[in-house]
Amino acid sequence: MALHLLKLCVGADSIEDLSVWIEQRLADRRAAGEPEEHWHVTRMVPRRAEELENGGSLYWVIRGQVQVRQRLLDIRTFRGEDGITRCKLVLDPKLVPTAWQPRRAFQGWRYLKPEDAPADLGSETEGFAELPPALRGELAELGLL
Repeated sequence: MALHLLKLCVGADSIEDLSVWIEQRLADRRAAGEPEEHWHVTRMVPRRAEELENGGSLYWVIRGQVQVRQRLLDIRTFRGEDGITRCKLVLDPKLVPTAWQPRRAFQGWRYLKPEDAPADLGSETEGFAELPPALRGELAELGLL
């Protein structure tokens, strides 16, 4: 089974906010004639990259809850203009809503074992992703999502 990453989604208040941000970044790249890739830059390079690239995902914590994931397509290291080595986590732009799972704030990213990852929202939870974020939060706190 693939290993995953867990990261705080700073600046987004909902899955919808994240989706709009991703679409804008892709549109900007398209307008600039660049490849339509979506990535997230991080300073640290995962040491367990091979395990992550074998079907792993980046799970986003939004407002204290794991809410959504993106499939990890590639991990690329590069040296920034300041000479510091960084890492591009190349992600599938498609957002996959997950069951909500509470998480405390942390810095950077964390590894997430497959058995600890929240399940994708499927047919048994059809319609939950369309609920207003505040209502989804209340349902998650009650253990119903």
